[in-house]
Amino acid sequence: MKIEAKQLQQEIESDKRVTLIDVRTPVEHREMHIDGSELVPLNGMDAEEVKRLVGNSDRCVIVCQSGKRAEKAYEKLLAAGCENLVILDGGVNSWHASGLPLNRTERKVLPLMRQVQLCVGSMCFLGAVLALTVDVRFAIIPAFFGAGLTMAGATGWCGLAIFLSKMPWNQEQCGGGEVKSCSVS
Repeated sequence: MKIEAKQLQQEIESDKRVTLIDVRTPVEHREMHIDGSELVPLNGMDAEEVKRLVGNSDRCVIVCQSGKRAEKAYEKLLAAGCENLVILDGGVNSWHASGLPLNRTERKVLPLMRQVQLCVGSMCFLGAVLALTVDVRFAIIPAFFGAGLTMAGATGWCGLAIFLSKMPWNQEQCGGGEVKSCSVS
């Protein structure tokens, strides 16, 4: 079910036909990705599209940032009848940590998870300060964000991440300056 980064690199360099399916967001993929990986974001993943991309490959490797989204994609594709699936253990993070090459871009956007952390942290801090200095009812702010974080941790669904993914700085710029929407689920 999982493959280590060095082993995957050996398979890519051999005569084995390997298809890499990157299930991260377009922004994450654009910033850094494994050469030759096909972008198929998890939130809009179509198993039939993946089957076409894989074609007659010997192995289909699912890649994400650290492994969590790849596990969800693996289950979805397995249920749809895809075969020869494995997950890159530790995702792009482990590939990078192994010293293997990544295609990178100059434009940097904070990863969505860090954007969520900054937003939740600052709102909890602000709500606590306001509750202590202005009115105790401002305590609802950190309570609201704490409940949202708890739900995201329990279910894997984060409304704030979905909202932030639609912000202009998280949109993929296409040729000619047009913007394509990137979303997360």
